[in-house]
Amino acid sequence: MFVFVCAGCGAELTAPLSQVALPAHAHQVYGNGVQLPVLMEPGTFAVESEPWGPAWRSREKGAPDAEAVRGGHASADGLLSGDVTDSFVIAPGDTRGTVLIPEKCSGCCCGLDGADGPNMACEVCGLPVASRIDDCSLWQAVWLAPNAVRPHAVGGATPAPLSWADVTAAAVGTPPYEPIASWGGRRLGLYHWWSWSPRWEAAAGRALAHLLAASGGRPVSVPHGLTAEIFQRALDALPSTDGPTLHAALAGPDLPAPDTDADLLLVPEHPQTGEPWAPAGGTSAYPVPLPLGVWLWLAFPEPHLPADPPPQALPTELLRDDPPSPLPGRPFQIDAGVFRHTLQRLSAACDRKPDHGGDPRGAAPLRPQSPGAESAPA
Repeated sequence: MFVFVCAGCGAELTAPLSQVALPAHAHQVYGNGVQLPVLMEPGTFAVESEPWGPAWRSREKGAPDAEAVRGGHASADGLLSGDVTDSFVIAPGDTRGTVLIPEKCSGCCCGLDGADGPNMACEVCGLPVASRIDDCSLWQAVWLAPNAVRPHAVGGATPAPLSWADVTAAAVGTPPYEPIASWGGRRLGLYHWWSWSPRWEAAAGRALAHLLAASGGRPVSVPHGLTAEIFQRALDALPSTDGPTLHAALAGPDLPAPDTDADLLLVPEHPQTGEPWAPAGGTSAYPVPLPLGVWLWLAFPEPHLPADPPPQALPTELLRDDPPSPLPGRPFQIDAGVFRHTLQRLSAACDRKPDHGGDPRGAAPLRPQSPGAESAPA
């Protein structure tokens, strides 16, 4: 467990937290005027090890506190780079000892978007330490500025990550569609509609980038059913080169061993480490990571009750007086922003690595290390 403290005065800024993998939808911008929930589970934090975020302008040119928070990447006109690395994201409810900076809370639509830089300061010394995000179409979160906070180990040694058996035993599938809330429209107040899950659209965008990078532009086929509904239309729309079709298969815990002719494996990633599942003995197939909840629903889809189930067709205990969840009114859409962002990261990782003889697995994204007792994670 870790508590994040202010780099200026040492005051505690968070509750005790344990590290988990960065969600695939961490930087997703979804819809227009949509209310998205909190990104992180309570009591957890994740590390973003790659550059992200738009450039923002300091209110005061060359302000020393702003430069310190952003690593000194300020230009002569006061424009500060948004390429922040090794930042930490937590749930807003896990913050402690912070106050909002009023002059950094402008320029947003329905809430705070962090466009003016860190908008939360340490209550003790006033150092800008974090950005509270709760604007429409953004996942609610607090992003701790990497050069303004330090992780401090509490509660003894960090336990080892759970085994795959323990992880899957406690895991719950993520439904592919859910009610979406928004402001505006023709009525005052909130209104809802059923849609494909934003989590699924982001996860599919990341997975599609891996499929494209691994295929080298060749056609790719995926299993029939929901997996094909999610991926095949987008795969068929991508330009492809000549060559045999590559076959993708679902693989992971509690599934039969994947076929030997599978070129790509859609596998779950460990929710704590972010590492993709790998079969015992290894495989030559390229692993395409999916969030565990999304993978569970694809591998073990849950049945849906029909709208008017005939009493003789279902046991009494399965009959309920609540109607089934409505289906989305549009085809599934892969998140284009997450797709492009992941593809750029894969290309950058491939450029940083030595030649792998054309093996696309050389382009796997980098994974952050667990933080040390007194130093920031890398």
